[in-house]
Amino acid sequence: MNYHQLPKIELHLHLDCSLSYRVVQQIDPSISFEEYKESFIAPPKCTDLVDYLSRAVKGFEMMQTKEQLQLVTMDLLEQLKADNVIYAEVRFAPLLHIAKGLTPGEVVQIVNDTVTKGIQLTGVEARLILCTLRHYSEEQSMETVQLVNQFKSTNVVAFDIAGDEAGFPIKNHIKAFEYAKANNIHCTAHAGEAKGAESVWETIQQFHPSRIGHGTRSAEDNALLSFLKKENIHLEVCPTSNIQTNVFDTIQDHAADKIYNAGVSMSINTDARTITPVTLSSEYAVMEKTFNWGCEHFLKCNLEAISHSFCSDELKEELKQKILSAYQV
Repeated sequence: MNYHQLPKIELHLHLDCSLSYRVVQQIDPSISFEEYKESFIAPPKCTDLVDYLSRAVKGFEMMQTKEQLQLVTMDLLEQLKADNVIYAEVRFAPLLHIAKGLTPGEVVQIVNDTVTKGIQLTGVEARLILCTLRHYSEEQSMETVQLVNQFKSTNVVAFDIAGDEAGFPIKNHIKAFEYAKANNIHCTAHAGEAKGAESVWETIQQFHPSRIGHGTRSAEDNALLSFLKKENIHLEVCPTSNIQTNVFDTIQDHAADKIYNAGVSMSINTDARTITPVTLSSEYAVMEKTFNWGCEHFLKCNLEAISHSFCSDELKEELKQKILSAYQV
């Protein structure tokens, strides 16, 4: 099946982990392809999530000026267009981009304005999710969630927490998620990746997100799968990334098929298009090859992604019609 031809929805995608070689060359022509492969792309098997995340440093180091942020954001929208992604939610942590003097607010403004321009140029509908990070202080988390509030009614649609789940507890971030709830801010949260099902339980109980980033280790607890299904909490599943971060040994061991068959709402995502050198089309092909997934699986995942996306009801309806007409099973 040629999945490239089918329109697709992507909900879990990191801006600073998706720099193409083309854009890296534009920012720093001295970087050879060998260096790019070495520094920006993670090996097929990392020791763990922390090892994998070390590759993100190179990405955000090259995203410190207005021009760099514009180049990287536009480049990603062009990558999405090439992959026939019709709607994407792109996430980044504004506080990672202030090393050269930009304020967090300026960072968000630049990326937001570039997305508006990119939507017009590429036809890809994109929205933004602002991330706090696990190792951040309560103040940094609050600053990030307040930016989401400040940019309401722009392309900024939600708040997320990412980073080293196993190394840092969640207590610094409870206040930020409470603020999000009080201000009707949509939330997703990384969990069930570097830690097991207990991390997903804790995240749901403390943060109350409507989606979980990854969440694949929920499959270790059948009671949790039942809860996710009952509460209609969506899992943003990123298959190849989970093999790289050693959540599962091989793709055959991945829990995506079990989660799908348990009736839990889920979608397939890339996570990163450089650290994990994949496209959504290639991830669909992996699911087909490994678990014998077909059009009906991807139709369901895309419809679930649309219904759990953080865009307007009007856009959801438009996306749904495009997906339904393309995936006539």
